[in-house]
Amino acid sequence: MQYMNLINLFSSINMKEVLKYLPDAVLVVNEADGEIIWINDKAANIFEIIRDEMSNLKFDELVNKGMELAEQSSIKDVPVIGGAVVNEKEFFIELNATLLDDQYFITIRDVTAMTNVLVNAERTGRLNKDKNVMLLKLENEFKSPIQSIIGFSQALNDKLGGELTQKQEKYVKIIHKNATELLDFMDKFFEFSRIESSLFNSEFQVFDIVNTIQNIIKNNESSIKTKKLTLNISTENLASKTVYTDINALKTLLQNIIETSIKLTETGSINIELTNPDAELVQKAGVGQIKNANETSYILISITDNGIGLQETEIDGIFEPYYQLDKINKKNIVRSFSLGTAKELVKHLKGAIWLQTEVMRGTIFNIILPVEKGAIQQDE
Repeated sequence: MQYMNLINLFSSINMKEVLKYLPDAVLVVNEADGEIIWINDKAANIFEIIRDEMSNLKFDELVNKGMELAEQSSIKDVPVIGGAVVNEKEFFIELNATLLDDQYFITIRDVTAMTNVLVNAERTGRLNKDKNVMLLKLENEFKSPIQSIIGFSQALNDKLGGELTQKQEKYVKIIHKNATELLDFMDKFFEFSRIESSLFNSEFQVFDIVNTIQNIIKNNESSIKTKKLTLNISTENLASKTVYTDINALKTLLQNIIETSIKLTETGSINIELTNPDAELVQKAGVGQIKNANETSYILISITDNGIGLQETEIDGIFEPYYQLDKINKKNIVRSFSLGTAKELVKHLKGAIWLQTEVMRGTIFNIILPVEKGAIQQDE
């Protein structure tokens, strides 16, 4: 307990003289009735009282359930947080108490500013989660009209409603294109909201990661063929294809990264390399260390494209969708929602993600994940 050794050391001399020179706010309170026996100037200033006018003042009159808090602090030998009211103004204090000779020696510290920050952060986080839950409940209400526009405009393009003039056909194609892009935006927006709110279904299991990646590639075959890209997987330096992690989170994570690489690449290839990173790279990436880790404890997934790359102005905040809203160029917001989702999922998987890029040279997305059973703490 703070000052306990000092109090024991000076128990035989004038205690008030000792306490008077301590840097903290200090009170001495009678254990039996809670009466304040002595208070230094700093404590008097915090409670906005004049020392000469504290006759018969009780500690509970200054601090809500003050004696109860003092007892808790003294018994458990830990600081406790309490509320105080002065001139109808409420504030918070941190209280340390030591019981000696039927008197509590109490040091206090005004922590109102810090407490308000924590309370506001908690409130903001709760409101943000409530907002996302509400949005997700309305997901179909947002997307259904857009899907109808896409369906009917496609039907008009297919001449199901009869022949169109050249101008009508042009307008319908614009409607279809814009509605499709809007639906893509909504999909990424709601996906990010779901991940941010932790409302996705976790499924930790042992599985073949190469087979999983091959299935993701098949889901993107249409985009790959349209751009005539080649997509390769390299596992030569991978000790084991079997991993243990959240398969649903990994699928969404890799889908978003591969999809982004395809969009950044007009011609050429995309290479996915799977390796086991060394301990130095794992530590440098900021991934939590696994006790008694071996060569199969972590996996490094590097997705490299030879596309247009990213400019320096695009990299800043690329994994932060809300940051992108402040930028003049709004075309990258969809990509940022996609990468924001990837970052949140990497965090969920206790891993790390970063990118390397050069304009007209391409981009490399690097992901390190722990993939050893028992290494990730999760609620199953």
